[in-house]
Amino acid sequence: MSEQLKQLTGKNNYEPIVLHLVNDCDIELFKELVEKDEFLFDFVKRNVSERISKVINENNYKNLLEFMKFYSPYYEDVIVENLVKYADEDLTDIILEKFENGNYAEKTYAAKYFSYIKDPVCYDCLRANSYSENEYLAQNCASTLASWQDIESYNEALSKLKSNDDFEKLSAVKFLSAYGNKDAIEPILNAMKNSTMAENIAAEIPYIMNLFELLDKYYEDGLLVINYIVNGLGEILPLSVIFDFELFDVFERLVNNPNDSKCAIVLLNAIDKFETLTENDEYLFDENKDTKNEINDIKKILKSADKKDLEKFINSELNENSPFVYTALDFAKDEFVIRELLKSNNQTVILKTAEVLKKLGNFDETARTVALLKVTDLNIKSIIRAL
Repeated sequence: MSEQLKQLTGKNNYEPIVLHLVNDCDIELFKELVEKDEFLFDFVKRNVSERISKVINENNYKNLLEFMKFYSPYYEDVIVENLVKYADEDLTDIILEKFENGNYAEKTYAAKYFSYIKDPVCYDCLRANSYSENEYLAQNCASTLASWQDIESYNEALSKLKSNDDFEKLSAVKFLSAYGNKDAIEPILNAMKNSTMAENIAAEIPYIMNLFELLDKYYEDGLLVINYIVNGLGEILPLSVIFDFELFDVFERLVNNPNDSKCAIVLLNAIDKFETLTENDEYLFDENKDTKNEINDIKKILKSADKKDLEKFINSELNENSPFVYTALDFAKDEFVIRELLKSNNQTVILKTAEVLKKLGNFDETARTVALLKVTDLNIKSIIRAL
């Protein structure tokens, strides 16, 4: 970290360097500031943002246009809001040009700018970039289109949820997550249930409707979303989402109200996951103190549940029509009930059942024969034969 950046982010004597940064348009210093995002505490970044905002005026605001080359969500508001403050037709033309021809960072700031300056000249750029591979850019375009109440882009995303391409389906979910219309929840839930990327889709849903409201309005689907989020933690999803999704409070509610077999399965899955997270250094090694503490606190609230009582519910979810059947199989021990699933009409359920029986040491030739009777998928057949 350079001496200038230390001064800019420090507690004292930062005024001269803030003035230098803005008045002299020190692009290299701003670039360094952005590059250190992950190493600086959030409160430090908030302080720097406030310091920059205080020195921006009608004589130096155009220098912010150069800072647009380097994107950071922590300095987005201070840059965009101050440009909006001094917006005129000429400035909007400059920002439109950056939106059309700039780098990802410039486009991302520009998309946010047009959420305030609702000039239709940028509409094609918003639509063109709303599914960008750059998630910040895609998110800003979607949220700006939402602020415009653009129903055409919203309906297009809904139609993409029906795609057979799971990547296209997920991109539509991310658009709808940024768009923020709760009416999209039901189609998104349906897309989640029919996707091989269910964990990724589930992780977008709480940004549209928080998990408490989801449980109140769509109880079983809400549990399924939580279950997929649990599956994804530490593998697909960063552990920091435990704060975004208020998972401590969510599990506290579920532990105190284990109403049924579905809730029991989710809790068993969560207990197992948080034991794994805390027993393997690889998961927590790079996490900050707050995340580590929160994970341990969640583990404690989960351990307050009576695991033996929860296990009594497992067999209730061992049927092919339950969306929790795969998770229930992970904890199943009743071999008679498990073997019945070999007669399922769902080939993926048959495969999972065969794998569970193999793990339990009870996948004999009779079980293999039963499993293969209804399997037509050649890949699944090959796996079962190799077990």
